[in-house]
Amino acid sequence: MVAAVDNGGMPVEELVPRGRWRPLLSVRVRILAAILVVTAFGMATAGTTAYLVQRERTLDALDASLKVTVEDARFIAGDSGLTTVAGVLGAVVQRVRPGTNESTLAVIDGAAAFAPAGDVAFRLEDDAGFVMRITAETSGGAVVLGTAVGNGRAVRYVAAPVTVGTDPAAGVFSAAFDLDAELRPVTDAFRTYLGVAALTLVLLGLVGWLVSGRLLRPIRALREAAARITASDMSERIPAYGRDDVSLLTETVNGMLDRLDHSITSQRRLLDDIGHELKTPITIVRGHLELMNESDPADVAATRALAIDELDRMNGLVRDISALAEVHRPVSLNLAPADIAALTELVRAKAAALSDHHWVSSRSAAVTATVDADKLTQALLQLAANAVSHGSPGGTVDIGSAVDRAADGSSRLRLWVRDDGPGISIEAQEHIFERFTRGAVGRGETGSGLGLAIVAAIADAHGGSVLVTSQQGQGATFTLDIPLPPRSVEAPETTEVTP
Repeated sequence: MVAAVDNGGMPVEELVPRGRWRPLLSVRVRILAAILVVTAFGMATAGTTAYLVQRERTLDALDASLKVTVEDARFIAGDSGLTTVAGVLGAVVQRVRPGTNESTLAVIDGAAAFAPAGDVAFRLEDDAGFVMRITAETSGGAVVLGTAVGNGRAVRYVAAPVTVGTDPAAGVFSAAFDLDAELRPVTDAFRTYLGVAALTLVLLGLVGWLVSGRLLRPIRALREAAARITASDMSERIPAYGRDDVSLLTETVNGMLDRLDHSITSQRRLLDDIGHELKTPITIVRGHLELMNESDPADVAATRALAIDELDRMNGLVRDISALAEVHRPVSLNLAPADIAALTELVRAKAAALSDHHWVSSRSAAVTATVDADKLTQALLQLAANAVSHGSPGGTVDIGSAVDRAADGSSRLRLWVRDDGPGISIEAQEHIFERFTRGAVGRGETGSGLGLAIVAAIADAHGGSVLVTSQQGQGATFTLDIPLPPRSVEAPETTEVTP
């Protein structure tokens, strides 16, 4: 008995969730989101590809099995010796036993004629639409392989037309697999994969959140420290752990904060020193002006002379401050090859105009070196003026130069000014190159206190230093010690010059 049913099809709708990107302000969230999106895309691509490949393999296996069933049916039909379509189809349906998730059907003249006896996974004769479909598809005499959906079931089928001799009946033999049942292992595996992938993404998100938080902790500390740092308190520093890029960035920022702290402290100290230095002459001038007797020409002249002297001292202070700022500029040096012997003699000749001291050059380096000759001349003349101010009246001042070559091929230029004054105490030598340091023991208290600081700044700009050697009662020697770049020295030798 064959039950006819309507060939109704159920549309399959795919729901695709849609969402909107929300602005992500946190770097931590952005990094984690990027990682999760890329990972999810990779997992989805890999899983979908594996699913489709396995699905195609299953379909190919089903098609191969259906083709074998048709070949078996042909063999049975040819071996049966029957002369009618009904007889042949009956024998075929009887002898071809359906496998798991498989069913067979014989159709004669568009109506279901024979179906397998016993229990089968499903019955093709219950789907009238399927019967009509295979009848129409095989009307041209060709074997048809395809997929059909009916009665809520998708099947993969083969339909072969059957004709016997002069029998006018048109028969069709069909075998079909329940496609959903055959693909269920693949689908279940894909669903399991999706669950594992989702769990993996959750775990990855948790681990990524913790790891990114740990890695970005120095950056958060940097932001918080930057918010706490003010010009009045730059002592805040950020602890650095490990040797990764973030830790190196933290160390770099800490170094920058150290330099800023030092710079601000130096500026504050300079302003304090300048205020102190300017306060004294202003107080002196104001006091004398308040006490000056305007009716006494002598008192007016004396007060005027004193005011001019103090103003000159303030002008010298401002000039020295400008010079000190100039040598501290990174681009202040004008390096060029210079004849050191000629430079030494030029400085000695200029210094001779400062006083009636006995100016000599005991040694002179007959070399050409790459230096800023103007800045070195300024430094040596400052040392010469210092020797005039603090040395013995009418004494001897030695201005000399030499180049020392080390075993490794490096060279150093030494320029010195030596006087025969009262010398400098050990305690005074420790602070003599600081700004506004005056009054070395036994050497008076003149000048702005910036001269030796300018000399030290010039030496530092050349990558060198200035040294002082002195013993009380035996004079003092100030030496500029400057490293020379490789191949910047020609004919390194020292000549003796008779004063």
